[in-house]
Amino acid sequence: MVNNMNLDNYKLLGRSGLRVSPISLGTMTFGADWGWGADSGEARRIFDLYVDRGGNFIDTSVNYTNGAAERFLGEFLGDKRERLVLATKFTMSRDPGNPNAGGNHRLNMVRSVEQSLRQLGTDRIDLFYLHAWDMTTRPDEVMRALDDLVRSGKILYPGICNTSAWRVAEMQTLADLRGWSPFVALQIEYSLVERTVEHELMPMAAALGLGVLPWSPLGGGVLTGKYSRTDVQDSREAAVSSSRKGVIASSGHLTERSIEIAHEVRAVAEEVGSTPSRIALAWTLTNPAVVSPVMGARTLAQAEDNLGALDVVLSPDQLDRLNRISDPDPIFPARFIDRPLVQQLIFGGASVARRT
Repeated sequence: MVNNMNLDNYKLLGRSGLRVSPISLGTMTFGADWGWGADSGEARRIFDLYVDRGGNFIDTSVNYTNGAAERFLGEFLGDKRERLVLATKFTMSRDPGNPNAGGNHRLNMVRSVEQSLRQLGTDRIDLFYLHAWDMTTRPDEVMRALDDLVRSGKILYPGICNTSAWRVAEMQTLADLRGWSPFVALQIEYSLVERTVEHELMPMAAALGLGVLPWSPLGGGVLTGKYSRTDVQDSREAAVSSSRKGVIASSGHLTERSIEIAHEVRAVAEEVGSTPSRIALAWTLTNPAVVSPVMGARTLAQAEDNLGALDVVLSPDQLDRLNRISDPDPIFPARFIDRPLVQQLIFGGASVARRT
């Protein structure tokens, strides 16, 4: 079940002592530079709603809406800055054609930090994410550079997004062995239409002290019920689409299976007198590894609706229905190890308590 809570029922972020709200405010929708975001006025209203309700965890990136998201936040923070935990990210290129304007190497990392500090109008970044693994930079370069930034005071905690479990584990172990600053947060896609992260990434995070922050907990909007089977399509477009539907198609979520899951979400919402958005967000909070799903909203009405997820209570039967319809296929080695024959071979029929 999901118990009623408020934005000021704070949680600890991973192995850190940082206290954060159970829903964080995502700002990829702040700015119209990509064709579908909120203008400054609407973004301000969303920001004020979140903070006035007790929310303290703001998520952005140096490249969101070509820097507009951070610039907006720089204007909004004002005297609220010390009440808020401010998270931003680096990795993505901001200068097409310049090979060093993107990636996880020290040069881009430092340039990105300096640009974010200017855009946000602040003297530090509370949580600094590696946005995605770049498949080129060595793990020791990344972790040493992050530790140097912590020691300089420009960032306080490192986090990581969109990277395979084995690589995160390698980097976390390296930091622990060298006495460098460890990751405290893992931001990954997680929703009823993307549960494959339950195989490796979420158990890894729980074991190594990373709090999980799901992005796109509404499956890009699919789980709100706004799409039907006539909208099903798969896009291989590399550019950022000027429409939200195009972005979701590029993500691979406009599928028959996703629409079927969305129908069950709507059915549960009708049973509890809620909305599909609230049900989808509330479901993510039932996973004990999840600290704070990232809420994205383009309008004040959407933000109001999403924050209502904290009031949702799901029955065991409703949770079971949502889990069964969205259950991901097992993968190796769990698919093999969990077979009765293999369990018999491992334990010889003895009853042995398992470690979680």
